[in-house]
Amino acid sequence: MRVLVTVSGTLAMCLGAAILSNAVAWEGEPPPPIYNPYPPGILPPDLNSELARVLREVDVIEGRALQRWHALTPPVLTGQPPTLQGTGTEAIEILGELMNYDKTISPNENVACASCHMPYVGFSGPIPSVNLTMVAYPGTAHFRAGKRTAQRYPYAPFFPVLQYNQAQNSFFGGNFWDSRATGYLLRNPDAEQAQHPPVDTQEMGNPDTACIVFKLSKAKYRPLFEQVWGKGSLDIQFPGEAEDICEIPGGAAIFGSNTTPLRLSPEDRLRANEAFNHWGQAIDAYEQSVQVSAFSSKFDAYLEGTYTLTADEKAGYDLFRGRGNCNSCHLDGRSTAPTPPPPQGTAPNGQDTGAAALTAPLFTCFGSSNLGLPLNPRDAIYYQDKPDSFGFTANPAGFGFRDLGLGSFLRSVAAPNPNSTWTQFAPKSDGLMQTSSARNVAMTPSSCPTTEAPGPYFQKEFFHNGYIKSLKQLVHFYNTRDKRGYAFNVTSGHCPKGTIEKVNCWPKPEVPNNLDMTIGDLGLSDHEEDLIVVFMRTLTDGFTRPYANSDTYTGACKTGGSAATQGNEFLIPTPPLPPCSAGICDVPPVPGPLPIP
Repeated sequence: MRVLVTVSGTLAMCLGAAILSNAVAWEGEPPPPIYNPYPPGILPPDLNSELARVLREVDVIEGRALQRWHALTPPVLTGQPPTLQGTGTEAIEILGELMNYDKTISPNENVACASCHMPYVGFSGPIPSVNLTMVAYPGTAHFRAGKRTAQRYPYAPFFPVLQYNQAQNSFFGGNFWDSRATGYLLRNPDAEQAQHPPVDTQEMGNPDTACIVFKLSKAKYRPLFEQVWGKGSLDIQFPGEAEDICEIPGGAAIFGSNTTPLRLSPEDRLRANEAFNHWGQAIDAYEQSVQVSAFSSKFDAYLEGTYTLTADEKAGYDLFRGRGNCNSCHLDGRSTAPTPPPPQGTAPNGQDTGAAALTAPLFTCFGSSNLGLPLNPRDAIYYQDKPDSFGFTANPAGFGFRDLGLGSFLRSVAAPNPNSTWTQFAPKSDGLMQTSSARNVAMTPSSCPTTEAPGPYFQKEFFHNGYIKSLKQLVHFYNTRDKRGYAFNVTSGHCPKGTIEKVNCWPKPEVPNNLDMTIGDLGLSDHEEDLIVVFMRTLTDGFTRPYANSDTYTGACKTGGSAATQGNEFLIPTPPLPPCSAGICDVPPVPGPLPIP
C-alpha cells in the first residue's frame, strides 16, 4: 500500500518547473481515491474480489513459468549468425510468458498483461461479471477502464503487417480491433501489439516506455532476459527518481504532454528503446508457442484424419461453410480442386471438392468489417468523462463518443497513423473491426464446460463492444440482423413492447456506414443456428493434448436461463445520445455518406 506524498525537488525538476506544485508519487498508505464516475450498476459488485482472484491465478502461472526457467538446460550461443542452440526457442518463449504474468510491470503492481487475458478462456476476459456489465477491464488506476473487450491472444501472431490492398479496396492485417498495431516498425503486428498495454492509460498505465525497461532491470528473470538478448542489454543508467516517476499512472496532469518523463542520455534512451522492442518480441514468441496458439482442436484432428466429426458437428460445419456464410470471413482453409490430383482424380478440373488447401487454417481473412452492432451503453468508457485524482479524463465526450474502429485510427484519433496515404480511406473504414480468428471462441474452464446457458457455463462477451453474451446470440445476430420485422430504429434498451432484444429485436447500428451485407438475413432455422454453435466448439484447443494452464480457474460457474436471452437481465436503456463528438466525427475526412447519429 502507498500514500500520496509530495515528490522530491529532483523529480519535479525532471518533470518540469510547471508541475512543481502538484507532482506526486506513491509511498506507504493509503492509496489515492478510487476513481468511480459510474452510476450504480455499471461496475459489478464483486469486482474487487474477482480482480484479486485473477491475480492469485496469475501468480500460480507465473510460479510455474519460473520453475520451468530454473529447470531449463541453458542454451549454447554458437554459430554465425550467433544462435542460442538447443533450448533457445524455449528460453524466449518462457521469457515472454514471465513477462505476460508479471504484475510488477504496472505502476501499482496490480495488473499483469494476463489480468485481462487468461488461458482458460482462450486468453480473453477472465471475469464473468465484468463480461456481463462494464465490458472493458480495469487497469492499474482503478477504476479507469478501456472501451473494448479483451481480444484473444491465440493465432493473433499470424496476422500480417497491415497493408491496403488496392485491388480489393480493403485493409488486411495488423493487430487490435482497430488494427492500430500495424507492425510498421518491427514488421510484426503482434510484437507491436504487446507494446501498447504497458503504456495505455486505461491498462497497465506506465508513463514512459522506459519504465517497463526499468522494471525489467529489477525483475527476478533479468538473467533470462540478458541470456536471450545479450549480456548488458539492461545496463542503463536510470535517474534516481525513476521509481517515483514510474509509480505514477500515465495521463497524470503532472506529465502534461511529456511522454518521456524519464530523463535518459541519448545512448541510454536508444538502449531502452531496443529493450522495449525485445519486450514485444518475447511476448510474441510466447503467444506463437504451442502454449497459446496450439493447433490442438478437434478440427485439427479432423483435418489430420484422426477424428471423425459427429453428425451434429458435421452438419454445423456444412452450415458454417454453406448457408451460414461464416467461411466468407473465418476461412477454414478448404477446397482445392481436384483431389487427388490427375491422373488419379475423377473430379472435373476446378470443381470444389472440399479438400484441405491449408492444413492449419486460422479461421480469419485478416480483414475487418462493420457488422452493424448497436451502441452498448454498459461500456465503461462512456462514463469516464470526469477527471480522476491524477487530473486525467479518459473520455471527455461521454456519450458523444462513437467507436469508428479502423476509421478512427486512420484519422490518427484512436492512435497515431504511421502512413498518411491511408488517411483518405477513413470514411470507407468507419465502423470496421478486425475479423478475429474463430479458433478458441468457445473455450471455457473445464469446470464450466460451455459458454451457453443453462450451463453450467462461463459468461463471456463477444464482439468488440461485448454486446453479445452467448454464441447462440452471435449466430442469431448474423442470421437475423436484417430480417423483416427484426430491425428497429431504436437504441439498446428501447425495443418495442412485445419484442425481446437480441431475439426478435435488433437496435440500430452504432455506425450506419460500411455495413457488411453478406450477413443479416441468412434464413437459418433455430436448430441450424444451434448446429453452427456445436461446430464452433470443435475449434477449441486442448483436444489432442492438454491446453497449458487451462486448469487455473478458481471462480464459479453460472447456471440457468436460456442462451437466447443470456445476459438480457443486465440490459440498460441507452440515454438520449448527444451528437457524435467533434473530436471524432468532424476530423477530416469526415464520415459519410450517412451521418453518424
